[in-house]
Amino acid sequence: MTQEQQGKVYEGVLYQLKSYIEENQLKPGDKLPSERELSEQLHVGRSSIREAFRAMELLGLIETRRGEGTYMRAYRPYHMVELLSNFLLNESRTKSELLTAMHMIEKEVLTLVQDKLSDHHFHQLNEILEASEEKNLHCAVFEYLFTICDQHLLRSMWQFISGFTNTVHDVQHHKEWYREMFEALKKGNTIGILQLYR
Repeated sequence: MTQEQQGKVYEGVLYQLKSYIEENQLKPGDKLPSERELSEQLHVGRSSIREAFRAMELLGLIETRRGEGTYMRAYRPYHMVELLSNFLLNESRTKSELLTAMHMIEKEVLTLVQDKLSDHHFHQLNEILEASEEKNLHCAVFEYLFTICDQHLLRSMWQFISGFTNTVHDVQHHKEWYREMFEALKKGNTIGILQLYR
Protein backbone atom coordinates (compact mmCIF):
# COMPACT_ATOMS: atom_id res chain seq x y z
CA MET A 1 0.00 0.00 0.00
CA THR A 2 1.38 3.42 -0.96
CA GLN A 3 1.72 6.26 1.57
CA GLU A 4 -1.13 8.09 -0.17
CA GLN A 5 -3.36 5.02 0.17
CA GLN A 6 -2.38 4.67 3.84
CA GLY A 7 -3.36 8.29 4.37
CA LYS A 8 -6.76 7.70 2.78
CA VAL A 9 -7.34 4.61 4.95
CA TYR A 10 -6.38 6.50 8.10
CA GLU A 11 -8.60 9.46 7.22
CA GLY A 12 -11.45 7.09 6.39
CA VAL A 13 -11.12 5.38 9.76
CA LEU A 14 -11.46 8.72 11.57
CA TYR A 15 -14.64 9.50 9.63
CA GLN A 16 -16.07 6.03 10.24
CA LEU A 17 -15.36 6.25 13.96
CA LYS A 18 -17.02 9.68 14.05
CA SER A 19 -20.08 8.23 12.28
CA TYR A 20 -20.14 5.21 14.60
CA ILE A 21 -20.14 7.46 17.70
CA GLU A 22 -22.91 9.68 16.33
CA GLU A 23 -25.09 6.82 15.03
CA ASN A 24 -24.87 4.98 18.35
CA GLN A 25 -25.36 8.22 20.31
CA LEU A 26 -22.44 7.43 22.57
CA LYS A 27 -22.13 9.65 25.63
CA PRO A 28 -19.25 10.39 28.04
CA GLY A 29 -18.42 7.18 29.89
CA ASP A 30 -19.79 4.87 27.18
CA LYS A 31 -17.45 2.11 26.08
CA LEU A 32 -16.22 1.78 22.48
CA PRO A 33 -15.74 -1.63 20.83
CA SER A 34 -12.24 -3.12 20.96
CA GLU A 35 -9.65 -2.55 18.21
CA ARG A 36 -10.32 -6.08 16.95
CA GLU A 37 -14.10 -5.58 16.83
CA LEU A 38 -13.81 -2.22 15.07
CA SER A 39 -11.26 -3.66 12.65
CA GLU A 40 -13.78 -6.34 11.66
CA GLN A 41 -16.73 -3.93 11.49
CA LEU A 42 -14.93 -1.26 9.45
CA HIS A 43 -12.86 -3.72 7.36
CA VAL A 44 -9.54 -2.00 8.08
CA GLY A 45 -6.35 -3.09 9.81
CA ARG A 46 -6.01 -2.87 13.57
CA SER A 47 -3.00 -0.57 13.16
CA SER A 48 -5.25 2.01 11.46
CA ILE A 49 -7.77 1.76 14.30
CA ARG A 50 -4.94 2.15 16.82
CA GLU A 51 -3.58 5.29 15.11
CA ALA A 52 -7.07 6.81 14.94
CA PHE A 53 -7.62 6.02 18.63
CA ARG A 54 -4.31 7.68 19.48
CA ALA A 55 -5.25 10.86 17.63
CA MET A 56 -8.70 10.95 19.26
CA GLU A 57 -7.23 10.36 22.70
CA LEU A 58 -4.74 13.20 22.27
CA LEU A 59 -7.63 15.46 21.25
CA GLY A 60 -9.39 14.53 24.48
CA LEU A 61 -12.28 12.73 22.77
CA ILE A 62 -11.69 9.28 24.26
CA GLU A 63 -9.67 7.72 27.06
CA THR A 64 -8.09 4.29 27.40
CA ARG A 65 -8.43 2.60 30.78
CA ARG A 66 -5.81 -0.09 31.26
CA GLY A 67 -7.39 -3.53 31.43
CA GLU A 68 -10.89 -2.13 30.77
CA GLY A 69 -11.01 -0.70 27.27
CA THR A 70 -11.63 2.60 25.47
CA TYR A 71 -14.33 5.02 26.62
CA MET A 72 -15.89 8.26 25.45
CA ARG A 73 -14.35 11.10 27.40
CA ALA A 74 -16.52 14.05 26.46
CA TYR A 75 -18.95 14.51 23.61
CA ARG A 76 -18.23 17.54 21.50
CA PRO A 77 -18.29 18.37 17.79
CA TYR A 78 -15.81 16.30 15.84
CA HIS A 79 -14.94 19.03 13.35
CA MET A 80 -11.44 19.24 14.85
CA VAL A 81 -10.68 15.66 13.83
CA GLU A 82 -12.07 16.28 10.35
CA LEU A 83 -10.09 19.48 9.88
CA LEU A 84 -6.87 17.98 11.19
CA SER A 85 -7.10 14.84 9.11
CA ASN A 86 -7.93 16.81 5.94
CA PHE A 87 -5.25 19.44 6.54
CA LEU A 88 -2.49 17.09 7.62
CA LEU A 89 -3.09 14.35 5.09
CA ASN A 90 -4.08 16.32 1.98
CA GLU A 91 -1.72 19.30 2.00
CA SER A 92 1.51 18.24 0.27
CA ARG A 93 3.48 21.03 1.93
CA THR A 94 2.17 20.01 5.33
CA LYS A 95 3.33 16.43 4.78
CA SER A 96 6.88 17.74 4.55
CA GLU A 97 6.37 20.05 7.53
CA LEU A 98 5.09 17.16 9.65
CA LEU A 99 8.44 15.40 9.43
CA THR A 100 10.26 18.66 10.21
CA ALA A 101 8.07 19.25 13.28
CA MET A 102 8.61 15.69 14.49
CA HIS A 103 12.38 16.04 14.13
CA MET A 104 12.37 19.39 15.95
CA ILE A 105 10.69 17.83 18.98
CA GLU A 106 13.02 14.82 18.91
CA LYS A 107 16.11 17.04 18.80
CA GLU A 108 14.72 19.05 21.72
CA VAL A 109 14.12 15.98 23.89
CA LEU A 110 17.59 14.62 23.06
CA THR A 111 19.12 17.93 24.14
CA LEU A 112 17.06 17.97 27.34
CA VAL A 113 17.80 14.38 28.29
CA GLN A 114 21.55 14.18 27.62
CA ASP A 115 22.53 15.40 31.13
CA LYS A 116 20.04 13.06 32.82
CA LEU A 117 21.22 9.72 31.43
CA SER A 118 22.97 7.24 33.71
CA ASP A 119 24.71 3.96 32.89
CA HIS A 120 21.44 2.24 33.81
CA HIS A 121 19.56 4.31 31.22
CA PHE A 122 22.06 3.44 28.49
CA HIS A 123 21.78 -0.22 29.46
CA GLN A 124 17.98 0.02 29.08
CA LEU A 125 18.31 1.82 25.75
CA ASN A 126 20.60 -0.92 24.43
CA GLU A 127 18.11 -3.54 25.57
CA ILE A 128 15.35 -1.70 23.69
CA LEU A 129 17.62 -1.59 20.64
CA GLU A 130 18.20 -5.35 20.70
CA ALA A 131 14.65 -6.36 21.63
CA SER A 132 12.60 -4.16 19.28
CA GLU A 133 11.78 -4.80 15.65
CA GLU A 134 12.97 -2.00 13.36
CA LYS A 135 9.42 -0.86 12.58
CA ASN A 136 8.70 -0.32 16.31
CA LEU A 137 12.18 0.80 17.35
CA HIS A 138 11.85 4.55 16.84
CA CYS A 139 8.72 4.78 18.95
CA ALA A 140 10.17 2.55 21.70
CA VAL A 141 13.39 4.57 22.00
CA PHE A 142 11.71 7.96 22.13
CA GLU A 143 8.92 6.89 24.48
CA TYR A 144 11.66 5.82 26.90
CA LEU A 145 13.57 9.11 26.47
CA PHE A 146 10.41 11.14 27.09
CA THR A 147 9.83 9.16 30.29
CA ILE A 148 13.32 10.08 31.52
CA CYS A 149 13.10 13.80 30.79
CA ASP A 150 9.56 14.06 32.25
CA GLN A 151 8.18 16.42 29.58
CA HIS A 152 4.51 15.44 29.37
CA LEU A 153 3.32 18.19 27.03
CA LEU A 154 6.25 17.70 24.67
CA ARG A 155 5.59 13.96 24.70
CA SER A 156 1.91 14.46 23.82
CA MET A 157 2.86 16.81 20.98
CA TRP A 158 5.37 14.28 19.65
CA GLN A 159 2.90 11.38 19.90
CA PHE A 160 0.26 13.37 18.06
CA ILE A 161 2.58 14.64 15.30
CA SER A 162 4.39 11.32 14.88
CA GLY A 163 1.03 9.52 14.65
CA PHE A 164 0.11 11.58 11.60
CA THR A 165 3.68 11.62 10.25
CA ASN A 166 3.82 7.83 10.13
CA THR A 167 0.78 7.76 7.85
CA VAL A 168 2.62 9.71 5.13
CA HIS A 169 6.32 9.02 5.82
CA ASP A 170 8.26 5.83 6.44
CA VAL A 171 10.03 6.89 9.64
CA GLN A 172 12.58 4.13 10.17
CA HIS A 173 16.31 4.12 10.85
CA HIS A 174 18.86 1.32 10.93
CA LYS A 175 20.06 0.27 14.37
CA GLU A 176 23.41 1.88 13.66
CA TRP A 177 21.64 5.29 13.64
CA TYR A 178 20.52 4.70 17.24
CA ARG A 179 23.97 3.49 18.29
CA GLU A 180 25.41 6.75 16.96
CA MET A 181 22.72 8.64 18.88
CA PHE A 182 23.56 6.84 22.14
CA GLU A 183 27.26 7.56 21.64
CA ALA A 184 26.56 11.27 21.04
CA LEU A 185 24.39 11.35 24.16
CA LYS A 186 27.11 9.70 26.25
CA LYS A 187 29.64 12.32 25.14
CA GLY A 188 27.20 15.21 25.52
CA ASN A 189 27.85 15.94 21.85
CA THR A 190 24.94 18.21 20.88
CA ILE A 191 26.38 18.85 17.41
CA GLY A 192 26.62 15.08 16.86
CA ILE A 193 22.96 14.73 17.82
CA LEU A 194 21.89 17.43 15.38
CA GLN A 195 23.97 15.90 12.58
CA LEU A 196 21.99 12.68 12.86
CA TYR A 197 19.01 14.54 11.37
CA ARG A 198 20.79 15.92 8.32
